[in-house]
Amino acid sequence: MTTAILSALAEEQQGLIDALTRGRRTLHAGRTFWSGGLHGREVVLALSGIGKVAAATTATALIERFGAARVVFTGVAGGLGADVQVGDVVVAHDFLQHDMDASPLFPRWELPGYGRTRLPCDEALADRLADAAGECLAGGAAALLDGAGLQPPLRAPRVHRGLIASGDRFVSTVQESQSLRDAFTAAGHAVLAVEMEGAAVAQVCSDYGVPFAAVRTVSDRADDAAHVDFPRFVQAVASRYADGIIGRWLQML
Repeated sequence: MTTAILSALAEEQQGLIDALTRGRRTLHAGRTFWSGGLHGREVVLALSGIGKVAAATTATALIERFGAARVVFTGVAGGLGADVQVGDVVVAHDFLQHDMDASPLFPRWELPGYGRTRLPCDEALADRLADAAGECLAGGAAALLDGAGLQPPLRAPRVHRGLIASGDRFVSTVQESQSLRDAFTAAGHAVLAVEMEGAAVAQVCSDYGVPFAAVRTVSDRADDAAHVDFPRFVQAVASRYADGIIGRWLQML
C-alpha cells in the first residue's frame, strides 16, 4: 500500500527525501515525484504546487499514476482561530474553500454538484496525525521558535483539531483575516487556519475514495506581519516539524 506525502514547500520535503531508502525520481505532469521506503512504508513524495489547481493536479497524479492508497498533506498556514498561535499545529477535521462563491445559484461556499460546503478528512488517519503532532510538540517545539528569532510563544505550542479554509490568496492583512473570521462565524463555521491547497486535495481524494489527512503548522497569524514571519518560519522551523510529525505518523500506521 503506497502512502502519498504531499508537501507545500521544498524546505519541508527535503528532509523526507534525504531519509528515503531505494529512492527513485520520476518526472510526470511537470512535477518531480520521489518514491521509496520511509520508516518501513512504501511512499511517494511530491510538492503540491501553490494554489488549488496545482494541488489538485498533483493529487490526481499521485492517485492515477502512482496508485496512492492514502494521502497526507503537510504544510504551513495562517492562524485564524482566536487561540491558534504561531508554532501551533492544526490537524484538519475538514476543509472548505473560502473563495468558492457560486451564489445566487448556490449558497456561498457550497461546492456545486456536491451539495455540501465542507469536505471531511479520514478520521482514523487524522487521529494518528494528531497523536504524532502531539509527540513532536512535546519534544520541545518552543525552542525551535526561539532559535528562529520569532516572537516567543505566549504558551507552549498546542495541537488543534478542526476546520481549515483554503483559497487562492495569501491572506496577509488584519482586515482580510478579520473579514473572513466574521463571515465564517456568522455562518457557523469555526475556522482555525487558512491556506491555499488543502481543500482541493480533499476534493480530489473524495472523488477517488482515497483516505486523506492534513496537518498545518501555523507560521503566522494571517495579519500584517505574515509576509515577514512566513519565510523566516519556513526556513528555520517548518522542515523540522514536517520531519518529526510525518516520521512519527508513518510509524503509527
